Amino acid sequence: MELTIIISYYKAIGNLKLILMALNQQSNMNFEVILSEDDNNEETAKFLVEARNVYKFPITHVFQKEDKGFRKNEMLNKSIIKSKTEKLVFIDGDCVPHKHFVKQYVNLLKEGYLLEGRAVMLGDKITAHIRNSQSLKRLNYFGLFFSDSKKKKDGIYFPLFPLTIRAKGRGLVGRNWGIYKKHLADINGFDMDFVHAGVGEDVDIEWRLKASGIKNRSMKNRSIVYHLYHVKSYSQEMVRFNYKLLSIKQKENNIMCLNGLSRLDNTSA
Repeated sequence: MELTIIISYYKAIGNLKLILMALNQQSNMNFEVILSEDDNNEETAKFLVEARNVYKFPITHVFQKEDKGFRKNEMLNKSIIKSKTEKLVFIDGDCVPHKHFVKQYVNLLKEGYLLEGRAVMLGDKITAHIRNSQSLKRLNYFGLFFSDSKKKKDGIYFPLFPLTIRAKGRGLVGRNWGIYKKHLADINGFDMDFVHAGVGEDVDIEWRLKASGIKNRSMKNRSIVYHLYHVKSYSQEMVRFNYKLLSIKQKENNIMCLNGLSRLDNTSA
């Protein structure tokens, strides 16, 4: 295997089926999937057992013993430990990958670099159509052009060279990015002090990676994901709380976070 795709997941099995369908149609199938579930859902476990022979790639299910609130970063750290490849890519459980998603990350991910992908923000209507039809046929630029989606230009697949002057990217978004595992180990992985959504799993990890010497590169128009529409599940109050915590941590300059990978038992993660 050349790549590990870690899917952050919570109570959205309909979305998960679409993501796995898209991964089953990849132009490069030399990868594994880790389903990083911030829950312990019997429906998910049952589905994976029943559908395991459907997929052309191995799936490892990593989950919490019980649901005690937002512990996404803890699950991401456990998933890093379980991964079998050096190249890691992270997507969220509401993001459907383009058919060349894996191919581009395999080809372009190199040591010393953080690759930052983008997402087409699907509208309510096209998302409903995809869910109801269980078909991904509209997930191309022509299908999206007349839809109610946003950031449609990010859905143009063009691998020859970046269609942007921002070669270094616009910043990491947790729903689509890649890195070498050892670079995450060097900063002790994700900071598990962040227990609210909105900042900790992307902004925090990005500043620490860059502070450790990692350079960023854009994957815009190369490794594309399509973000399924949903109402935001976190409040601005949570985001403000996280930014205050982030500010404190940046002042302390703990590039290697104190509550990260090293706190987990590698044999039980």
